[in-house]
Amino acid sequence: MSEAAKPENERRKFRAIKGTRDILPPDSALWNWFEKTARGVMEAYNFGEIRTPIFEETELFARSIGGETDVVSKEMYTFADHSLSHLEWMRNTILVRRSSHDDPIDVNILIQLVDSFVSHAEAATSEGEMPKTSDNARALDRLRALSDRTATFLVPQTAAMGKEEFELYANQIRAAVGALKFGDLITLRPEATASVVRAYIEHGMHTRPGDQKLYYIGPMFRRERPQKGRYRQFYQIGAEVLGTSDAPAIDAELIQMLTDLLERCQIEKYTLLINSIGCPDTPERKGCRPKYVELLRAKLREPEIFSKLGADSQRRVETNPLRVMDSKLPEEQAIIEKLPKISEHLCADCREHYEKLKKELKLREVPFTESPRLVRGLDYYMRTTFEITSPILGAQNALCGGGRYDGLVEMLGGPKGIKGIGFALGEDRLIDAIQEAKKVHATRTVDVFVAWMGERAYPTAVRLAHVLREEKHTVELPPDEMKFRKALERADKMGARYVLIIGEDEIASDMLTIKRLLDGKQEKISEEALVDFFRPPVLTKEGPGS
Repeated sequence: MSEAAKPENERRKFRAIKGTRDILPPDSALWNWFEKTARGVMEAYNFGEIRTPIFEETELFARSIGGETDVVSKEMYTFADHSLSHLEWMRNTILVRRSSHDDPIDVNILIQLVDSFVSHAEAATSEGEMPKTSDNARALDRLRALSDRTATFLVPQTAAMGKEEFELYANQIRAAVGALKFGDLITLRPEATASVVRAYIEHGMHTRPGDQKLYYIGPMFRRERPQKGRYRQFYQIGAEVLGTSDAPAIDAELIQMLTDLLERCQIEKYTLLINSIGCPDTPERKGCRPKYVELLRAKLREPEIFSKLGADSQRRVETNPLRVMDSKLPEEQAIIEKLPKISEHLCADCREHYEKLKKELKLREVPFTESPRLVRGLDYYMRTTFEITSPILGAQNALCGGGRYDGLVEMLGGPKGIKGIGFALGEDRLIDAIQEAKKVHATRTVDVFVAWMGERAYPTAVRLAHVLREEKHTVELPPDEMKFRKALERADKMGARYVLIIGEDEIASDMLTIKRLLDGKQEKISEEALVDFFRPPVLTKEGPGS
């Protein structure tokens, strides 16, 4: 039975996928206001918008974010980009099939499957449907050799191989089949900095004059546990500055731009936290951060400290001890407070950069709090790191964060000597903060509701609605005739400011009736005067002429 033929109570009702949501009017009006405000602030600082694809090669994120991070290892939405569904089915069948060495039919089925798979894989490769990589070539050569070997096996001989020998042979087949790459691995972007840097390199933006100041607005994707303010499809606004200078003034201006945006949103209760995380090793000189990391690791390995850490922090002691400093577990806070602080182990250059940053922030009258625990765990991050928190959101209080990443462009294959700094701001959480602050009331208002009555009035209503829309007014024109009282009720529920009444009397007198819903005031005007009646600054809550 088709879905349409089923009784209504039995039909499947589709819902948004877990961790995603629909943003509906009137909430979408606040989102539009915020994005428009953010664009205005960033463009005032001479940032230009960049739009990158929402999916990239998986390797881009693995290399930039780090393969050991939770984002890459657990949270990314990744898929193979190919149309070889028949090969995918055959591979899955071979991988899950467990043939019995002493069952001739079972063994022959496996042999036929492998032969067919090899033939289809070779055809897909020659036709360019499957990547011609060295890894694929080796896997296909291995499969051909294994397939040729099966041709020498008569079923009785195969059965005589013995269970262990046959299972080894079958595992070799599975390994070779599993090693074949049908298409590039593609990932829905979990963040945008890597994409921006990739675009910067690909389009040779380093050859343009001055620093490249870029901003982005768009959806990101992570498969994490949904909670208030966190979604699997979430939205970010971010900005990046890429160029040859690492002047502290660049860092301070980026932070100032961010605080300007928060103040435009009338979020008054927030704290800017700053820190310097030193510099990494380079071919030219030893950095101060690696020395600190080893000092921190040695301290964390001490049995009386290590035994009190949670499982995640114990793992990070070896993989990335800086991340332990970022732990939010209550039972670990007392331990972290006593750990060595990176600010006490900065080299002379990093200390000078940090002092100049603080001076630049004071010059711009941007208040800040130094936070020795504020870190970024990825190797390419260095020196300036910052975060903005607000008590308005409760325990999960981070609004946005950022930092300097001077090593990233070169890490991703770009030119040497390019520095970078940026931030990312979660729109979902910022919108929550705006709503909690209750100081911004962005709504989409209907300026004019056209109430028409009678067939003769309809053509005039259509024409005048278009005239008003050309003048940038929001106009609601009902598609069907409504009784006057019902039209007024609809206009009131929509929050319309005015009702333009066009009925038989108006058509006969060649005059229009306009009713202001705020106070019920009503007056007649000529059609020629309609546009002037609604021209700014006349169109206000108080109404024209008030």
